[in-house]
Amino acid sequence: MDGSGLIVVVLFILILLVVASCVKIVPQAHAFVVERLGGYQGTWSVGIHFKVPFIDKVARRVNLKEQVVDFAPQPVITKDNVTMRIDTVVFFQITDPKLFTYGVENPIMAIENLTATTLRNIIGDLELDQTLTSRETINTKMRASLDIATDPWGIKVTRVELKNIIPPAAIQDAMEKQMKAERERRESILRAEGEKKSTILVAEGKKESVILDAEAEKQSAILRAEAEKEKRIKEAEGEAEAILKVQQATADGIKFLKEAGADEAVLKIKSLEAFEKAADGQATKIIIPSEIQGMAGLAAGIKEVLTK
Repeated sequence: MDGSGLIVVVLFILILLVVASCVKIVPQAHAFVVERLGGYQGTWSVGIHFKVPFIDKVARRVNLKEQVVDFAPQPVITKDNVTMRIDTVVFFQITDPKLFTYGVENPIMAIENLTATTLRNIIGDLELDQTLTSRETINTKMRASLDIATDPWGIKVTRVELKNIIPPAAIQDAMEKQMKAERERRESILRAEGEKKSTILVAEGKKESVILDAEAEKQSAILRAEAEKEKRIKEAEGEAEAILKVQQATADGIKFLKEAGADEAVLKIKSLEAFEKAADGQATKIIIPSEIQGMAGLAAGIKEVLTK
């Protein structure tokens, strides 16, 4: 290959490189700020784009995703003259690539300085206790202030968080002692409440036991009384039944004698037999009716005559 052919090849390669450099592809969630002859020409969004060689250039590639920046702790002074250190975390998103490119020289540094200034202004109106207990309020105020201040830069502040609040060492020691005392106080209260509940449960258990014992004794007494009552009823029914049977037997005997035609002599002899049985008992004294006594004398006389 002669020299002219080599030059042609080199030129062809250079043309291909130039054409390739003029083709730009913008990825998702990004934007390219393009300048023409040093001036703003336009903003390329997602897709393929072509620029004029040697005239157009991509001035800045802008990330449109939400970003987070963690700033170093900043010294601030509260309303009651307590110096503390607070580090913040800022979440932001670029909404206008042109303003972001031309609005401020160093946007991140600008946001950091603006955050420190806003934080000092807000904390300066609060006392130490309020600062420690009002994080959400401080976050809301800072986000609103930063969002307004960064709007001309094409930046939207979506959220601000106080990451750490570091008070002086002496105050930290005092706070730790206070927290320890509070924990001990709560522990004492919980222990006292536990003992109180335990005492109440024991007392209720004893009370329930006494009530159950009394109820059992009551039921036992009722059962004993009912058993005694049933026993007496049975005994009375037995005695009544025995009396009825004796009366029935007597009535049956009298009826039998009447049906048999027994005269007065027979009845008197039966009476003597009854007294004979009565005399066999343990009684020491027997009263005999006069009629029966006469009958006894008559019987003795008849026996003596028969014997002679």
